[in-house]
Amino acid sequence: MNRTFASWLLAQEAYALLTRLTRVRPLALHEAMVPAAAISLLALRSIETYLAEGRRELSQRVHRYLDWLGGADAIPAEAQRRFSLLRLRFNAVLSQFDLFADVVTQRSEHDTGVWLSGLDAVAADALAMPEYYQAPPVICYLDRGVGAAIRRARTRLPGGGENPVAIIRVPRERMIGSGIASSLVHEVGHQAAALLDLVNSLRPLLKQLQWDGDQNDVWRYWERWISEILADFWSVARVGVAATLGLIGVVSLPRAFVFRLNLDDPHPIPWIRVKLSCAMGNALFPHPQWHRLAQVWEAFYPKDGLDETRRSLLARLEAGLRDFVSLLISHRPPALRGSSLAEAMKLETRQPARLTANYEHWRAAPARMYRASPSLVFAVLGQARAENAISPRTESDLLAKLLTHWALRSTLDTAAVCATKPNVEMAAALA
Repeated sequence: MNRTFASWLLAQEAYALLTRLTRVRPLALHEAMVPAAAISLLALRSIETYLAEGRRELSQRVHRYLDWLGGADAIPAEAQRRFSLLRLRFNAVLSQFDLFADVVTQRSEHDTGVWLSGLDAVAADALAMPEYYQAPPVICYLDRGVGAAIRRARTRLPGGGENPVAIIRVPRERMIGSGIASSLVHEVGHQAAALLDLVNSLRPLLKQLQWDGDQNDVWRYWERWISEILADFWSVARVGVAATLGLIGVVSLPRAFVFRLNLDDPHPIPWIRVKLSCAMGNALFPHPQWHRLAQVWEAFYPKDGLDETRRSLLARLEAGLRDFVSLLISHRPPALRGSSLAEAMKLETRQPARLTANYEHWRAAPARMYRASPSLVFAVLGQARAENAISPRTESDLLAKLLTHWALRSTLDTAAVCATKPNVEMAAALA
């Protein structure tokens, strides 16, 4: 009798779980937003397909459990153990739904939703390297704090499964200025480095150099920090001095934090990280501005008063900057098929003189700015900001209009593609 009652009780719980599962609606039916604020159809399709598969798999598990529960082997203790595992899986499915729902929910906020769609376009442009890889969809959202973060595509999600899109968290306090490009493109750099397998390509070289000469500890630090350094490199290569100015804004912290060495932190010491950003910028885009920025950074945070051990480490790291940057930008990973990192980034359009000339042309004919690629626009405005050619207020107002334009353009481009496809084809693509 107890066994029968236990089976009945657990069956009711399993049916209740199934009922709640059917009430988890697709995101496309869950959120309201203007069309220009929506995430791309490819991102939406990838997310919905992933979430639907998770719900389908869980439903099948529950039905198999109910079939088993009606058999002779369903003793109460084992039945309860199996049901508790099902419930854990149910909560994992809900956690994954909430992960994407939290991102999509912001798209219904007035102005913010459209700006986020514009940032999606910036991120996609900064990530694009069609000759070397097929980039995954990227979606952005805002959160508190001063730093950005990424949940890369094709990495494991909580509860299992592979993330179908790249999700970038952007600091709300950076909306809207050219500094947001520094944070955004840094996170894009993490995704690009993974697609090109850059960390695994560089690490053996850096490990080998740890055994050569008297700078072995310096190369050990570069190897420890290489993932974050590659992301900083990507940001500088894509948006120029805007990357370094934005980085200074992020790591301008109380002095103790700027000089702090945390061996568990994958980020370089903030003081040397800014100096490294300037060194990468000067190597990619030679210009006096990088030396000037490095000097200002030293004036903000002089090394006076540091203990001898820390001063010595920073001096050795600083002395090794040129050799390390040279190794980095000339590296030829297998994924680039013979090209170096610097060659693959196509740096000609980001040279400071070109950026300054673009800004002057755009001031005379603003429509040209709206036809340029989003990452180039941020590079141009960042250069103008560094040269005091644009005020923060003007820059912010202009970027708000540009983000809106990019969001609308991507929406209309998608609509144009849809209009050229037969209804059957489109239904199949979105199914």
